[in-house]
Order: sequence, then C-alpha cells, then structure tokens
Amino acid sequence: MPPITAAILTSLREFLAFKLSAEEYGIDILRVQEIRSYEEPTRIANAPDFIKGVINLRGVIVPIVDMRLKFNLEQASYDSFTVVIVLNIGSRVVGMVVDAVSDVITLSPEQLRPVPEFSSAIASDHLLAIGAIDQRMLILVDIEKLMTGAEMGLIEHTLQ
Repeated sequence: MPPITAAILTSLREFLAFKLSAEEYGIDILRVQEIRSYEEPTRIANAPDFIKGVINLRGVIVPIVDMRLKFNLEQASYDSFTVVIVLNIGSRVVGMVVDAVSDVITLSPEQLRPVPEFSSAIASDHLLAIGAIDQRMLILVDIEKLMTGAEMGLIEHTLQ
C-alpha cells in the first residue's frame, strides 16, 4: 500500500460518512451530488449483480450500484434508512445504495492512518486511508477509482 500522499492530505478534508453493515466508510464530499431515499430501480438484463438497475433522475439515466453486493457483504434489506448517494464521477452520474448516511466529517492530516495490507473485498488501491475520530474508525474509499474500474466500464457497455 502506498503511503498517504500529500495530495490526499491537502485535497481531501471533508468526507460523507455512510454505513454498510457494521462498518463506516467515507467518500470525498465533493463527489456527492445529492442524497435520495431508495426507490426500486428498473432492472437491466445482463448487468452484474451489484448493479440494481437504473433510475431516471431529472432526465439523466443513472446506474444504481448496491455497495453491499459490490463489497461482497450479505444482501441488505431495504428499509427507511436505505439511501442512494448520487455521485458525479468524471462525466458520469452514478448512484450507490448504502444502509444509511451518518454525517459529514472533517478530518485533519493527523487523523489519517495508512491502510494496513490485507486481503479484502475492496482492492487496496481503492482505499485512501483510515480516519480516526475519537473511538470511530472511518474507512476512506477512493470512490472515483472504485467507480471507474474495469468492471464499471463493462456497465457502460451494458447500459448503452
């Protein structure tokens, strides 16, 4: 795992915290367009399991990614806390389903720790750091890398 770079320390300060199962994750707040309540998307044939389908968001067709399935967690039951975080990633708009959104957290460089080397459902290059806030641990995800990976490129072809 590469060390936490100066660019990460200076450019990423505010994170949107969200929950998946018992873990709390954080993504760059600047990538977030909006947070919406979950609505059943329209399924797309031959899309990977973690793609729940698409929604029409004010005329834009938005693929919806179930982050529990993407991270190989158990299947979620969708309830009143389930939300879709709509992201702007490059020229794309993508929605990600999470169990709940907690808050926006500002982290100082002293609160960031390197990600330890281990085998996980998330490729280590998709993880930025671990944010330590009192007794909370926030797994900081490079959402742009995660959502522009090779398998996400396949989705573009499926949706066209």
